[in-house]
Amino acid sequence: MPDYPDGLPIGPTWTPVPQRVDIVFPYDGSVIGTAPVGTAALATRAVDEAVAVARRVAALPSRTRRSLLNDVAAAVRERRAEFEQLLVLETGKPLVDCRVEVARTIVTWEAAAEEVSRLHGETVPLDLLPSGDGLVGFWKRKPIGVVVGIAGFNYPLLLASHKIAPAIAAGCPVVVKPAPQTPLATLWLVHLVRSHTALPAMVQLVTGDAAVGSALVADRRIGAVSFTGSAAVGHRIARDAAPTKTLLELGSNAALVVAEDADLDAAADAVLRGGFYASGQACISVQRVLAVASVAAEFTGKVLARLGEVTVGDPRSPDTRVSKLIDERSTARVVEWVDKAVAAGARVLAGGSLRAGALEPTVLADVPDGVECWDEEVFGPVVCVRTVSDVDEAFAEVNASRYGLHASVYSRSLQTAFRALDELEVGGVVVNEVPGFRSDTMPYGGVKDSGIGREGPRFAVEELTVTRMAVIRP
Repeated sequence: MPDYPDGLPIGPTWTPVPQRVDIVFPYDGSVIGTAPVGTAALATRAVDEAVAVARRVAALPSRTRRSLLNDVAAAVRERRAEFEQLLVLETGKPLVDCRVEVARTIVTWEAAAEEVSRLHGETVPLDLLPSGDGLVGFWKRKPIGVVVGIAGFNYPLLLASHKIAPAIAAGCPVVVKPAPQTPLATLWLVHLVRSHTALPAMVQLVTGDAAVGSALVADRRIGAVSFTGSAAVGHRIARDAAPTKTLLELGSNAALVVAEDADLDAAADAVLRGGFYASGQACISVQRVLAVASVAAEFTGKVLARLGEVTVGDPRSPDTRVSKLIDERSTARVVEWVDKAVAAGARVLAGGSLRAGALEPTVLADVPDGVECWDEEVFGPVVCVRTVSDVDEAFAEVNASRYGLHASVYSRSLQTAFRALDELEVGGVVVNEVPGFRSDTMPYGGVKDSGIGREGPRFAVEELTVTRMAVIRP
């Protein structure tokens, strides 16, 4: 286990807390460590401390912020293997996915460091009106203030990094709250950040339940809230935080369109890679597949023929692709949704059963509208295939969802690709690759119930700064 002080990193030191909770390995239920349990009072204290240092953080030289970000990237890289193993144990996610998470985390911190030197404004021609004659105008970007970052359980290290690193780059103190199931990697990350700065209160962490989160987001001294999680919780945060700025990444039920001219082998491979990674616990994993009728049967056959390649088992094995979900409640929910889909007329083409407590990679066909497996975010290893008459119908089905994060289109036609870019109501259109593709330097976020705002260091830094206009008469 990582070595960091007891308690919670609040203010300049670590604050002892009276209560600790066991953190368990989802695969076998064994206790892998304990974590401090925060309270609403501690959350308020963390905001107090953040407000107290906000001016000092904003005044940190660019070189200092850039150096800190690069130092943290190097520290994570040095401990790469330990972070990977810790993530496997606290998330239950397959090792292959945890390796990807750590690699992406390092890139995120390095990219945030680069953005420090790009924080600049520009001049404005004020003399477009006679009243502006003789005036000099320019704007610059200033930190938005204290940032609250709340991360989900599925990628705890990476999601926390997408909150903390851009806040540092922007010159904002940040208070991060990890998911109750997965606090350990984030605690270690925050310890590494604080170990590399003379102003440790610029990054703080509070664990705890919804009451802790509410105390953070409802505090009127906060400049911005950045949240990754479910739509229901995100909506509540937006209401509680108003009028504070909120950045919400709320998930989706990502669609993959298979056009009549698609490379069917590649499309089938995309379902295998994109539908079951992280045991399906990813907001842009393949969930809805819309295959044009002329190729649907052949495409589905290719998927089913290769489904055995998706190994189910112990997440510590490098061969495993699907393991147990984060907890038994999540597993029971996904199984219930599959059963409800079948009761409504869906056919189980593969999977649908538990294997030593893990849901087998499941492929459903003919899932109707109005059931959760089609309408909502499954967040499990379930893919739903629907046959459509043409690409027009496929695009309409993609847009019929209340979500809109990423969608993927497999086609050899540039015309179809650019139609998708123009017509699909999503934050990202991915052509001939899985909808789960994400570079951590690109703008990432959704529309509709998939949220508001964009992540990716460049874009998050813009979200966490405000323009300040200067008008000068020399």
